[in-house]
Amino acid sequence: MNDVIKNKLALLPDQPGCYLMKDKHGSIIYVGKAKILKNRVRSYFTGSHDTKTEKLVSEIADFEYIVTESNIEALLLEINLIQQNDPKYNIMLKDDKSYPFIKITHEKYPRLLITRKVKKDKALYFGPYPDVRAANETKKLLDRLYPLRKCKVLPKEVCLYYHMGQCLAPCVFNVERQVYEEMVEEIKRFLKGEYEPIQQALEEDMRQAAEALEFERAAELRDQVAAIQTVMTKQRMTNTDFVDRDVFGYAVDKGWMCVQVFFVRQGKMIKRDVSIFPFYNEAEEDFLTFIGQFYQEDQHFIPKEVFIPDRVDLTSVEALLNTKVFQPKRGEKKKLVALADKNATVSLQQKFDLIERKEERTLGAVERLGKAMQIPNPVRIEAFDNSNIMGTSPVSAMVVFIDGKPAKKEYRRYKIKTVVGPDDYASMREVIYRRYSRVLTEDLPLPDLILIDGGKGQVDAALDVLNNQLGLDVPIAGLAKNDKHKTSELLFGSNLEVVPLKRNSSEFFLLQRIQDEVHRFAITFHRQVRSKNTFASSLDDISGLGPKRKQQLFKTFKSVKKIREASVDELIQQSGLPKSVAQNVYDHFHQE
Repeated sequence: MNDVIKNKLALLPDQPGCYLMKDKHGSIIYVGKAKILKNRVRSYFTGSHDTKTEKLVSEIADFEYIVTESNIEALLLEINLIQQNDPKYNIMLKDDKSYPFIKITHEKYPRLLITRKVKKDKALYFGPYPDVRAANETKKLLDRLYPLRKCKVLPKEVCLYYHMGQCLAPCVFNVERQVYEEMVEEIKRFLKGEYEPIQQALEEDMRQAAEALEFERAAELRDQVAAIQTVMTKQRMTNTDFVDRDVFGYAVDKGWMCVQVFFVRQGKMIKRDVSIFPFYNEAEEDFLTFIGQFYQEDQHFIPKEVFIPDRVDLTSVEALLNTKVFQPKRGEKKKLVALADKNATVSLQQKFDLIERKEERTLGAVERLGKAMQIPNPVRIEAFDNSNIMGTSPVSAMVVFIDGKPAKKEYRRYKIKTVVGPDDYASMREVIYRRYSRVLTEDLPLPDLILIDGGKGQVDAALDVLNNQLGLDVPIAGLAKNDKHKTSELLFGSNLEVVPLKRNSSEFFLLQRIQDEVHRFAITFHRQVRSKNTFASSLDDISGLGPKRKQQLFKTFKSVKKIREASVDELIQQSGLPKSVAQNVYDHFHQE
């Protein structure tokens, strides 16, 4: 604990509010709320914690706080601060998922659509359907049962849907508006769960068609009945009141929380949402934060009712949601909340081992790698590899792993500019200088470890640039390969000694992943550059053929071979070349 934190802890107030934990760069890494700020914030720096909390505390270099009038105000402020700052230790529910609705348009000739946006356009919306397949199957069935208009713009003649019996073709025929109104009413009843009268009517029509020896018609009706049974069975589970509601339950264990949400639509439970994440406050408080984020910015449809366990503060949830919130005390509704709690417990038990195994392969591997190399945890690792064939089209690539996982948005590719011929050491010097001079200039984060795909020569070249030209002191290690081009050894230290790592350890597997990834990234870039250079050189010196026309030729014919095989007319017609230029291209290849 540094002096800044010690002094601020002594000044914390006995009031509710939010606190923002910051790392050494001043970035906000965690946002929390507290009924009494003094007690909550001090608790992070006293006593023992589990591993994940210790990791959070180890990165805290400073904090600030905001006092509020009440605990509910603190809850609302916490949700806004999490959304605004995106702290890495907070659970973020940004899955960019919007659920589909079935829509009946408000038009003279209505249409049936699947949409993910509800607008104030006087249309009828049914849903949402958390299972998009269920929405599509339902629409497909309704299209077969009710021949509403399909075309967005009325065509001038009947289309295929008319011949399939799925449209009355108002584009050509005069269809009474009452016909559409009756179909819309039947669709509304169907989507509200009143499908049995429709099914019985279809079964009666099927029997009559069979008696009249209209077997094709009978078979079609039979398929429609079967489709109704399939679609409605998939969506059937509970209840008789046809109310849309979300049912929440949660369980906690070993510093982790699992929240289960049952989606009940038109009285049927059609899907559930499962979220498992670490929490750092009291379980009930983090559950409140979860609910607040769950419905933020229309991420999820807010139903008419929300059920929550009775151990949660009802007033706080009501302040978060603009809908009715209940804590059922008895009967089937109480059992439904208990079922959500039970599922949360089961899911947490089942997935806990998988989460720990994943952490073992990432964060655990990073920690043990740091211990084996006797350096601080290499949270951010940057790895480099060069690629060329006899010095042609030389390139280099860098990949970034953060907490043992690839950060692909931070990958970088480099064309070698200053090196002539196959000089791997000089190429490494150029790339290391370009990368870390930019890091210094733009104040980008420095890595905790640099990995070089290569041995002593490449590592020494990189060290010379970092230490002598840029004045940086960052651990650098080499990744050597065996004769099968597989990761063999980690070379580190003043004499580049082999770091003893077990071949079946998660830290060795992490190094393999990093080396394979940077090699893949480099060789892919090299092939792209070489392909472009080869193509360009084959078309050089052709009169009238500039860069844009070369690009158009390659886009059209895909290869030099196909360009060579094309006739003058094909070059003109398919690539839009002027006749004189097309003739020049043809003559160029056929003179060769």
